Amino acid sequence: MSDHHHHHLQLEEQIRTSLLLKSDEEQQNEDEESSRDLDGCLQQLDFYLLLFGFNQSSYFRFGISWVTFLMIGVVLPVVVLLMITNCLKCDLYQVKGFELVVVSSHACLAASALLCLSHNLRKYGIRKFLFVDQYNGHVQRFSKDYVHKISESKRALLLWFLPCLVLKLTREVIRMTYMQQESWWQSGGILVALTFSWTYVTIIFLSSCLVFHLVCNLQIIHFDDYGNLLERETDVLVFIEEHARLRYHLSKISHRFRIYLLLVFILVTSSQFATLFQITEFRDKVTFINGGDFAVSSIAQVAGVILCLNAAAKISHRAQGIASLASRWHALASCGPDDTSQMRFSHRNDNVEAANSLLRSISLESDMEAMNYIPLPTNAQLTSYLASYHRRQAFLMYLQNNPGGITLYGWTVDRSLINTIFFIELSLVLFVFGRTTVFTTIN
Repeated sequence: MSDHHHHHLQLEEQIRTSLLLKSDEEQQNEDEESSRDLDGCLQQLDFYLLLFGFNQSSYFRFGISWVTFLMIGVVLPVVVLLMITNCLKCDLYQVKGFELVVVSSHACLAASALLCLSHNLRKYGIRKFLFVDQYNGHVQRFSKDYVHKISESKRALLLWFLPCLVLKLTREVIRMTYMQQESWWQSGGILVALTFSWTYVTIIFLSSCLVFHLVCNLQIIHFDDYGNLLERETDVLVFIEEHARLRYHLSKISHRFRIYLLLVFILVTSSQFATLFQITEFRDKVTFINGGDFAVSSIAQVAGVILCLNAAAKISHRAQGIASLASRWHALASCGPDDTSQMRFSHRNDNVEAANSLLRSISLESDMEAMNYIPLPTNAQLTSYLASYHRRQAFLMYLQNNPGGITLYGWTVDRSLINTIFFIELSLVLFVFGRTTVFTTIN
């Protein structure tokens, strides 16, 4: 009988061992598959950045990138605009000063994006630039989340770019209808050339904004995980070390993008003011036919600013919200239903039980009955409890005095700053819309 029982125990042990090995193997296969998916997404992103000239890791790529940009983004539209002279009613339906201002503002934005982003990619590489390199120890855990965020960025690029492209095509078709060339193929060639040049520089600008948006969204994954860490761990030193690592990443992001963000804000605002002065100084009537490029360019530029501000404000809000989560964790650990009974345990176990069982202990009658007898704590237990309380209090004060977030030379990009910049840009854009979205023909 004992031999049979011993054999049965051995069989159960073998089954448990085989199940554990199978589970570990499945988990390993799943991690490898997620890692391959992440590698594929990063390779696609790297190829996309190479295609539009952001990857300038060699002198050859550097030369090709800037020559292509100058030819397509600057020379092509300027030559086409200067050559459109011998058409019917060109003087009525085209103001070359308007269009040259639009070309120059778009080219400056794209050039600043190309310069800043290519410098960072050349210096750090795609993985370190996005903080998904193997050295930070979090790639295996967050591979699926990384892939999801990268896919969202690709969809966001299409979502923001396609409406601008439709509006640009509509404007060019309307202009081609009113400004007929000697033949239809010449009109079609002008339409294709101007649309192609505008598409190229706009994609460069919006792509740089979405790369910054992606970098911030990838860090949001880690801040969300930090909130879950408060439920899994109780060691305050672990919390401080992890928070210091997150703040270090945010400071690196701020340092790498501060010049780029300042250039974007300054160039977009300057472009809007230049548009305002051009329209108000123009004596004739401004319509969508001769001034529609102002409206199209304003939408694309403000869309890029919104993407940057949204990403910076979102990550700053998450970083500042950590203090709120820590306050709740501290309150749950300190004001549990049975504070004195917590002293019977070590500070590691008592904080977890107090925080995780607060709601359950209040609602269960048996727990309430168990509170009738409370043993008096000893001096050692009281000292341990007070030390744990003071550690949590010190950690909370540390978070309140070190909120973190995206900064520009000391200024935190939070919701107050985003409201100020947004309303300035919105006022300028609405003024441009009010003056250019007029379809009255010029007699």
